[in-house]
Amino acid sequence: MSGSTFGNIFKITTWGESHGSGIGVVIDGCPAGLTLNEADIQAFLDRRKPGSSHYTTQRKESDSIEILSGTFEGKTTGTPISMFVRNTTQRSSDYSEIASYYRPGHADFTFDQKYGFRDYRGGGRSSGRETIGRVAAGAIACKLLAELNISVAAYTQAIGNIEIREPERLLKDIDLEEARANPTGMPDKEASLKAETYLKECMENLDSAGGIVACRVSNLPAGIGEPVFEKLDANLAKAILSIGAVKAFEIGDGIKVATANGSSNNDSFRMNGSSITKVSNHAGGVLGGISDGSELLLKAYFKPTPSIFQEQETVNKNGENIKIQIKGRHDPIIVPRAVVVVESMTAITILDLLLQNMTARVDKIKKFYS
Repeated sequence: MSGSTFGNIFKITTWGESHGSGIGVVIDGCPAGLTLNEADIQAFLDRRKPGSSHYTTQRKESDSIEILSGTFEGKTTGTPISMFVRNTTQRSSDYSEIASYYRPGHADFTFDQKYGFRDYRGGGRSSGRETIGRVAAGAIACKLLAELNISVAAYTQAIGNIEIREPERLLKDIDLEEARANPTGMPDKEASLKAETYLKECMENLDSAGGIVACRVSNLPAGIGEPVFEKLDANLAKAILSIGAVKAFEIGDGIKVATANGSSNNDSFRMNGSSITKVSNHAGGVLGGISDGSELLLKAYFKPTPSIFQEQETVNKNGENIKIQIKGRHDPIIVPRAVVVVESMTAITILDLLLQNMTARVDKIKKFYS
């Protein structure tokens, strides 16, 4: 299997399966000298681990991180960083029945068609547990970005048709404490309570829900990203769409631009002292694939969890039409746990492009080596 590596300079490779011995990641290209310990990583992993609320899978995993290489005396050495989380509560018997048929909405059928074989225990590489490696790497990326005063923060924008009230605001105006404290990840207590009621109804109906995760990046300098195939927004789109269950991606006003006019969609420039700023930010911080110095805003649209407990129609490996009822431990919604995954993939992408940008101008290279 190819395609488990992401990035050019800050490069990550994730490995492991949902019901194997564990999940891990190798990071190549992390600069030396960054203060780093397992607690830095664990804080991120705790935000995505299962069993944290009534609205997540009740699989109990501590998701305790082990740093195997790449640090010495509390600092990164510049060599590959390898990290590992052990799986401790696998119940593969919950999945033995599905070996003979294809679950609707899952990758069972496509894996069989591609490889002629699949790991049916919890989805194997297609499981949400694969994102453990992404989040561990994202914790390091966020810490490096913080050294440059760049902040990355994601939150739940919507669950079902319940959406937070969000006029054009900046990251500093988002109530992240509220978002981290409630089970929905919404920075709006009133909206969160409505979403919880909706999720309870979904669960009573043996159904699931989808939603939207928004992510904002503040203090990103202008000039990050390449103008053709390595655009900032194109790389972010690939990163976010690589997360399981994400079906759509937006920058700035997103699909709304299709019904806008140039007169309303263009962001006017003006001087703010000696700096050039924009009056509005419909572009979401990206122009021509390059950051423009304003806050970056992206959104990821997640489909409902495909594992629902209602009876569904499908086909087995013998080519017979059958009806099934899925068993096991499944999230009625994955959006709250996916918030930190979106945050991590955004941070990894931006850090990688920042490092690439160091070679964009001769004067900057001269300054570095002078």
